[in-house]
Amino acid sequence: MNTNTDLLTRRVAKILPSKEGLEKLISGKKIRLYQGFDPTFNQLHLGHTIGFRKLMDFARAGHEVIFLFGTGTVLAGDPSERDTGRKLITQEEIDENIKSWKEQVSKIVDFDLVKIRQNGDWLTELKLKDIIKIGSNISATQLFKRENFTRRIAKGDVVWYHETMYPLLQGYDSVVMDVDLEIGGTDQEFNMLIGRELQRKMNDREKFVLTTPMINGVDGKKMSKSVGNCIWLTDKPETIYSKIMSMADDMITTYYELLTDIPMDEIANLDPSKPIENKKRLAYDITRQLHGEAGAKIGESHYNTVIQPKAAPSEMPELKILPNTSILDALKSAELGVSNADIKRTLEQNGVEVDGVKVSDPQAVVTGQILKFGKRTYRKIVIK
Repeated sequence: MNTNTDLLTRRVAKILPSKEGLEKLISGKKIRLYQGFDPTFNQLHLGHTIGFRKLMDFARAGHEVIFLFGTGTVLAGDPSERDTGRKLITQEEIDENIKSWKEQVSKIVDFDLVKIRQNGDWLTELKLKDIIKIGSNISATQLFKRENFTRRIAKGDVVWYHETMYPLLQGYDSVVMDVDLEIGGTDQEFNMLIGRELQRKMNDREKFVLTTPMINGVDGKKMSKSVGNCIWLTDKPETIYSKIMSMADDMITTYYELLTDIPMDEIANLDPSKPIENKKRLAYDITRQLHGEAGAKIGESHYNTVIQPKAAPSEMPELKILPNTSILDALKSAELGVSNADIKRTLEQNGVEVDGVKVSDPQAVVTGQILKFGKRTYRKIVIK
């Protein structure tokens, strides 16, 4: 990714106020940009890496990139995409989550090219007069216009005051670090635009906003922990490879564009009549990124020797389950014609597979598309 055109189009959903303005800016100087990360959970999936990759695109182009951990904003809790209040988190949980994030992100990010900061360094030092000054730049009406707040109010649910503070606190990060650009997922657009306004009013200069696309999971729905359709960075090589091979063909190009660095002209020339070949190349590349060449070869070999020869039938009964359903509960509801004791015995004997990966833990959450029980019984998993 050597040109500004690539930099401002690949892995990009929207640029505000305009792509042309940001292109003009980065053509004239090296800019300072950042993305904030909310350390309220400790496991990352492929969807999270889109932002990481976009940050690395800018870092490799010579720009100053900051990874900002929200150790201050986390105390308020990000209300984005939430229809209920977020449970407050302890400092011990924050520290442990950051440690886990760094370990997982290191597979994608070259830490020698980026800076790491924590907004707790300045947000927890704010005095009352500072908070009043920040708040005086944004109207309360504007804060309450955010869609999830209006939904909660319409339902008669509570919007807590500390939640309304979150966009102000996140926006103030832009002021303190005096950035030219903030990157975030599409769900962060409201918060980032508040930061754009604060930067203009408090530092008297422009800040651009770049949103990165969301991605679908293996079932074709938005990749989400709550839905249980994720490809986790901590998944084993054979699991990552097999999950990618199980996804729908119409997702192949999007995964190539968002999750690899394969040149766009090569992606455009992929032969659509060869989906299996295209998916194998994709699965190998993503597995290699996370587990190295050795891991990619393990994933490839497992698929070619174990999964592909035992490919599931083209048609099979559906098994509709709720998100986060355990494999034991899923099997019990699958109408397999066997007793619960037989189900447990088959699990213990490694006779159950999800997307070609053996599952023996009865409490493991089902995250896949194809369930195989024994030698010949299949179910197509559908998350309700």
